[in-house]
Amino acid sequence: MKPIKLEYVWLDGYTPEPNLRSKVKIINEAPEDFNPLYDNLPEWSYDGSSTKQADGSFSDCILKPVRCYKNPIDNRFNAYFVMCEVYNPDGTPHVSNTRHGIKDQKDLWFGYEQEYTLMKDGKPVGFPKDGYPEPQGKYYCGVGNNIVHARDFAEEHMSNCLHAGITITGINAEVMLGQWEYQVFSKCPKKAGDDLWISRYILFLMSEQYALNIELHPKPVQGDWNGSGLHCNFSSDDMRNTGGKEYFNDIFEVFESRHGIHIENYGSSNDMRLTGDHETQDIKRFSWGVSDRGASIRVPLSTEEGWKGYVEDRRPASNADPYKIGKVIQDSLQIVTKINTK
Repeated sequence: MKPIKLEYVWLDGYTPEPNLRSKVKIINEAPEDFNPLYDNLPEWSYDGSSTKQADGSFSDCILKPVRCYKNPIDNRFNAYFVMCEVYNPDGTPHVSNTRHGIKDQKDLWFGYEQEYTLMKDGKPVGFPKDGYPEPQGKYYCGVGNNIVHARDFAEEHMSNCLHAGITITGINAEVMLGQWEYQVFSKCPKKAGDDLWISRYILFLMSEQYALNIELHPKPVQGDWNGSGLHCNFSSDDMRNTGGKEYFNDIFEVFESRHGIHIENYGSSNDMRLTGDHETQDIKRFSWGVSDRGASIRVPLSTEEGWKGYVEDRRPASNADPYKIGKVIQDSLQIVTKINTK
C-alpha cells in the first residue's frame, strides 16, 4: 500500500481573524482496509508558541481531527486534508477554538457565499499598472477579455473543492474586476464551517502555484468599488416546514435586538464595507427586505411567497470566521424557538 499523506489543518491564535496552518504526517504502514475518510485519525501536537497559542515554556497544543477530505492537488500520494480543532494538553478546548461551541444541529442548513479578490503586484488582477479600469458594471457574471480575469483559477478551485468532497454549488465573477465568488452548502453548521475553511485552504494552496495573492479584506479597493462579503444563507426545519409571516417577524426582531453581537462576530474592518452603499446596509442599522440587497437580511422571493424557506444574512465580511457566524446565528434562532414555545 502506498504511504498515506495526512495534511493536518488548523486555525492559529492570531486576532481579529485566525490564519490557516498545516503540517504533514506520513503513515507508512497502515492496514489495507484503512480509509482516512471514515476511520479514526490520530491526535497530534505542534508548537503553539509559534502560532500565538502557547508560551515557549509550555508550548504543546493538541490537534484533534474532526473531518477528513481527499487532497485533490497532490496526485503523488494517497493524500488527505485533515481539519482539526485545537485543544490544550489538559483536554480542554483552546480559547482560539471557535468550532467547539457550535451544537451539532442537523436541521440547520447553511449556504456560504465566499467572495474573494485575486491580487497581483498589490492590485486586483485585471487592474492596469497605473490608474483604474473601467468602472464596475460589466464585470458581474461577465464574459470576455478585459471583462473577466483569472477564470481558469476560479474554475480550477471549484473543481478541486468538488474532488475534495466539498459541496460547491456554484461560482461567478463578481461586481469588481478581479473579484470572484463561490458558494458552499451544508446541512450542518459545523460541517459548513469545516468545508469553508478547507475551501479557503485550497484557495491559498493554489495561490502558491499561480503566484497570486488571495485577498479576503472586506474592502480590498477604496473608492467606488464593491467590497467583499461572506453572505450567509440559512434555514432551520421550522423555517422550511412551518414558517409563517409571524414566525419570520420573530426572527427579524431577535436578529435586530442582537445586531451588535452579530456584527462583533462577522469579521474585522467590516465598517469599511457596510456603509449603506454598494449593496449594503449601514453597519449601525439593521433592516430586512424582500429581494433587497441593500438590507441586512434579504428575504428571497421564493421564501416570501409562502413564508417558508431560507433568508440571506448579508452582513458577514469576507474575512469572517464561519464557525463564529454559525454559532451566533444558531444562538439567535434558539431564542426565537424559546419565544415560540412559550
